[in-house]
Parts: sequence; structure tokens; C-alpha cells
Amino acid sequence: MNYYVRRIGQAIVTLFSVITITFVLYRLMPGGPLDIMRQQMIQEAVQQGQDVNVEQVNRMIELRTNVDPQQPVYQAYAEYMINIVVYQDFGESIWRGEPVFDILFRAMPWSIFVSIYGLLIGFTLNILLGAVMAYKEGSRFDAVASIGATFLNSVPYYVGAILMLSFLGFQFGWFPTRGRYDPATVEGFNLPFMLSVLHHSALPIASTIIVGFGGTALSMRGNCIRVMGQNYLRVARLRGLSDNRIAIRYVGRNAILPLYTSFMIGIAAIFSSSIIMEQIFTYPGIGWYTFEALSQRDYPLLMGLLIFFSTITVIGIMIADLTYGLIDPRAGTSDRESY
Repeated sequence: MNYYVRRIGQAIVTLFSVITITFVLYRLMPGGPLDIMRQQMIQEAVQQGQDVNVEQVNRMIELRTNVDPQQPVYQAYAEYMINIVVYQDFGESIWRGEPVFDILFRAMPWSIFVSIYGLLIGFTLNILLGAVMAYKEGSRFDAVASIGATFLNSVPYYVGAILMLSFLGFQFGWFPTRGRYDPATVEGFNLPFMLSVLHHSALPIASTIIVGFGGTALSMRGNCIRVMGQNYLRVARLRGLSDNRIAIRYVGRNAILPLYTSFMIGIAAIFSSSIIMEQIFTYPGIGWYTFEALSQRDYPLLMGLLIFFSTITVIGIMIADLTYGLIDPRAGTSDRESY
């Protein structure tokens, strides 16, 4: 129990530390976002021939960013965190003119849909390929698959995305080149809309699968070969256990354990890679809004997106820590973390 409490506490402290450091930089950095916004508003007022009212400019900044530039840092930080935790108020997007929370809530399901399916499919294919490569160690299939896995692991995901978009999207026209679904369909729980969503997400999911594809397969192959040399497998064979049971319960389960944590951390990597992937496919999700917010210097939206990415990363690592003992019983036999 102490282990779980300690891990949850570490996750909470880590998340709040990231938000605190970012907020302090956001507020105190010379020539930072608040200073730039103030200069832009003053410049716009001067160009329009209006009198510059500093207090009114500060109030407008507070409404947009949810931060009062006249308050001390600690007081502004406390109010900002209260607004986030209690009211889910991240401020207003400068670029979109909408509440940041509404933008995140609208884009989040689409990014989660593409990223999770891509991660699950890619991880499953890698595990199966690595297991087969280990079973056929030294064969022609093992040699060819190892070369192919090494090559695919070396190809950046955005290169694969561009190639798939160029050939499968533009040249052959098999898949849509932009959007999340066909605008002609009616949104809702109906077959045409769901098929349209799957059709539009096929290329983004396929490019997500390419992220790290091959690397996990090679790791799984090495783990299986290492496990197959253990003495307890010889004992299992002497007991007369079937090959399928040995392969699944003894070899596969033990070989996949070292990859479990990397799988959970990979969730964060998938979301971070979506920044470029969604821009390539014009797929309005979290990554697409992040790129546009950077281009438009939309700092309130960037803060909200940073909190989202940090939360996903911390939760993924925390779930891996809390559930590792369930997957590997040896991890739960001691409070020490040497495993």
C-alpha cells in the first residue's frame, strides 16, 4: 500500500512541478507572452488612433490568458490553478476566440482515437513479429524480417506519412487527404458517419503504427531468445507441457514484461508525434491545434496543451508503475524498487 501511495504522490508532485515551472517562465520571462500581448494591443490601439489605456489593456490580457499581469506571481499562480482545478477554466484562445477548455474537449477524442488505435495495433504487430522471429531464429525469415524491422525503425514517421499521403491519397485516391470525416455525412451513431471516420483516419493510424515499428519487434525477439535459454523452460518440457502453453505462458509472458513500461510511456510519444502527423493530414486534433497555436503565438492555448501532454505522460508512467506488480508477481514481493 505504501508503494502505491508513494507512486501516486510522486505523479501529483511531478505534474504540479511541470505546471509551476511553465507558469513561472510564462509570467517572468523577459519579452514573454504577456509582454508581447501588451505590446500588440498597444500597437493596435495606436494604429487605430485610440488612446492607450494601460489598465484596460491589462484587463483584456487577464480575460484572454486567465492571468492578471499586475498581480504577484504567487497570487496569479494560485488563482490560475484554482480556475483550472475547480472551474476547468484555462483562459481564452487568442487565435480562435474560444475558451481553451472547449478546444481541448473538442479535439481530444479525435487524437485519442487515432493514437490509441495506432499504438495498440502497432504494439500487437511488433510483439507477434518478434515472437515469430525468435521462434524461427537463424532462418531466412528471421534474417529478412530483422533487416526489414531495422529499416522501418530507422524511417522517421513523418517520412512514412508523407509517402502514404502522396501515393495512397493523391496519386491513387484510395483515401481522403484531409479532414476527420466527410462533411456530407450526418454526425452521430450511424453507419455512414462511422465508416467515414474510419476511412479518414486510416492513413493517420497507419502513419502512427510506423512510429517505432520494428524496434519493439527486435526487442521482443531478443527477450524471447534470452528467455528460451532459461532452465525453467527445460523443466517445463520435462513435465510434458505442450509447446503452445510453454510459448504463451512461459516465453511470451516473460519476454513481454520489459516492454510493458515502454508501451505505457509510448502513449506520450504517440501524442507528441501527432503534432506533425495531424498537420500533414490536416486532421484537426490536439497535435494540429498545437502547431497552429505555436504559429499564431496563442499562449493560453499552448499552456492548456502543455498541461494535457504533461498529464497524459504522467498518467501513463503512473499506470505502468501501479500495474507492473499485477503483470509480474515478482515485482510485488518487496517494497524496494530494484526490479
